[in-house]
Amino acid sequence: MSLETAYIKSGRNTIIHKEKKLNLVIVNGEAHPKIKVTANGLVPFKEDLPRNRREAKERYLEVVHVSSIDVFGEVKRLLFIQALDGREYKIDYSKVGTKLFVRIHQESYL
Repeated sequence: MSLETAYIKSGRNTIIHKEKKLNLVIVNGEAHPKIKVTANGLVPFKEDLPRNRREAKERYLEVVHVSSIDVFGEVKRLLFIQALDGREYKIDYSKVGTKLFVRIHQESYL
């Protein structure tokens, strides 16, 4: 069984969204807000997390636990997301609640 994912890790803190039919839900520890990466950019994720991988697939989601050993192995303060809209977003978890929390880092990375 192959564990194909809808994202690629790059470097120490970059996630590249690669599959249009699945949205990513970025979970960076329990204390931080969850973020949904769609084909049109980033939005807050306010729903309950799927209980398992099958439920996530039914909801067209893939949950990315940043601190899991399969991803980065630790909670990150700074994260970069390359979304399918051609933009790279910078997520600065030290600025939660401000307009600097999620912002466009690069307009076009392609």
